Amino acid sequence: MTIRVLVADAHAAARAGFCLLIDSAPDMRVVGDAADGDAVVALASTTEPDVVLMDTHLPGTDGLEATRRITSHPLLAGVRVLIFTIYDDDEHLFRALAAGASGFLPVDTDPEDLRSAIRAIAAGEAWLNPRHTRRVIDEFTSGTKTSVPTASVIKHSVMAELSNREQEVFALVGQGLTNAEIAERLHLSPLTAKTYVSRIMTKLGARDRIQLVVTALGSGAACHGVRCE
Repeated sequence: MTIRVLVADAHAAARAGFCLLIDSAPDMRVVGDAADGDAVVALASTTEPDVVLMDTHLPGTDGLEATRRITSHPLLAGVRVLIFTIYDDDEHLFRALAAGASGFLPVDTDPEDLRSAIRAIAAGEAWLNPRHTRRVIDEFTSGTKTSVPTASVIKHSVMAELSNREQEVFALVGQGLTNAEIAERLHLSPLTAKTYVSRIMTKLGARDRIQLVVTALGSGAACHGVRCE
């Protein structure tokens, strides 16, 4: 499958560079590019991308508001947004997640890591580096939870739909473990761990892995077997 990517950046040179990088991958294709927030929202509706590579610093409607409009639009439910920004701070991280972004990367990210993030997000995963994952977990375990997208947290009663093994996997997802790490911890194959995660996302109605992490943290499931205070 060819991953369709829409690029949004205010600077023409940066857009050209991203487009070249993406089009050079055999499994990706740029379907459009935009210089402002309103344009990227409009293009998302007409080009039907799998992933939007979104700069936050866009003129007019900024990248975070454009992300919110795309991820909340009922006809764009299949579109994922990857934030790629110079603002590597807690405020922008949490605002990006609250807007519905499926990934958050600083601009100094290695080009191959950027392509890996696009692939992961297109496959329904999420992409945060370990430092950002730790920030999200710390925000929840601190007891404040003021900036994290709590709207994605699912009521605890829904947890009853998960099997015992699914609850174990769910807890480890909430602790920030990757599928490979979950597989190692529970003595599963990586494919089996991935299947469990996908099944849990479907049962809980999570848009992507980030929402699953937030849901696990908000429900207290991530504290299963660990200290969360």
